[in-house]
Amino acid sequence: MNFELTKEQQMIKEMVRDFAQNEIAPRAEELDRTGEFPTDIFKKMGELGLMGIPFPEEYGGSGGDTISYALAVEEIGRACGGTGLSYAAAVSLGASPIYNFGTEEQKQEYLVPMASGKTLGAFGLTEPNAGSDAAGTQTKAVLDGDEWVINGEKCWITNAEYSKQVVCTAVTGKDERGKNNISAIIVPTNTPGFTINSNYEKMGLNASNTCELILEDVRVPKENLLGDPQKGFGQFLHTLDGGRISIAALAVGIAQSAFDKALAYSKERKQFGQSISKFQAIQFKLADMAMEIELARNMVHKAAWLKDNNKPFKKEAAFAKLFASERGMQICNQAIQIHGGYGYMKEYHVERHLRDAKLLEIGEGTSEVQRIVIARQLGC
Repeated sequence: MNFELTKEQQMIKEMVRDFAQNEIAPRAEELDRTGEFPTDIFKKMGELGLMGIPFPEEYGGSGGDTISYALAVEEIGRACGGTGLSYAAAVSLGASPIYNFGTEEQKQEYLVPMASGKTLGAFGLTEPNAGSDAAGTQTKAVLDGDEWVINGEKCWITNAEYSKQVVCTAVTGKDERGKNNISAIIVPTNTPGFTINSNYEKMGLNASNTCELILEDVRVPKENLLGDPQKGFGQFLHTLDGGRISIAALAVGIAQSAFDKALAYSKERKQFGQSISKFQAIQFKLADMAMEIELARNMVHKAAWLKDNNKPFKKEAAFAKLFASERGMQICNQAIQIHGGYGYMKEYHVERHLRDAKLLEIGEGTSEVQRIVIARQLGC
């Protein structure tokens, strides 16, 4: 087993870290406070080739691998959780389904602009009554001549307000057993009847755009169907498996930032005549935090390696997402504890990391769902 990054992976990590710490981190507090979507930052990330890291150059990408992409998510999330979430959603959920299941025409029209950083994409799965129960999708699409007519509602959709199109899931019919066929359809955001409401007030990740979608008699060409309608449910589950690697990487980045601040503060803060880093109680906290971050990072890289080598990775992606998100929350909480009263103040930033980290135990499959996925992979 070789845990050493390749020369290309190390170069991407250093390049993204330099960009994130110089361009994103100085604005993280402001973006959290205002809820502004960092359009200019995404434009720069596109120019650097970050939006297309895991896609081939023929589709506007950088020809990198999943490990390189995970490294980028971690470094961007380390600088700003909200920007990291929108980045991960744009690549894993907006672009990957079209790369994995789209026709050549769909890839040229939608993937190339996304991978080259000219546009963003989004993935419309969650509904008011279909969260963890994704098979409970109620949005419907009916074929009328050469067009799909779509009606339904989506909620908590990342990036939709700034996206050129949303890949929306919808019931497109019944199979031979009478079970719903859930397909994915590419819906341009300027289509008549497609309404985007950005009206959520969130606990954290405020730089990330989160929207409600209303589809009322939305008509798109039948060619906008993505992949095989008989396999649509499995296709978006595969998309979520890949997305869980990026969410885990984001959790590692946020946890790393909280740890960095806690370690630095512990060396500066003096009580009883010495820095608090000299007290065993604080040392034990820091030691556990450092260990858990490294374990989570290794789990992310293993899942990414499996995916890159076309090996089954569903279980390992769930491992990584579950462990990184839950330990990340605890690490952020301990960072506040080490800061004491100052940790509760916004000027010290660690409270922001705790608010940002919480969603990662919920989005792209709750911790409870991850445990179900793992148990099924174990044959339970």
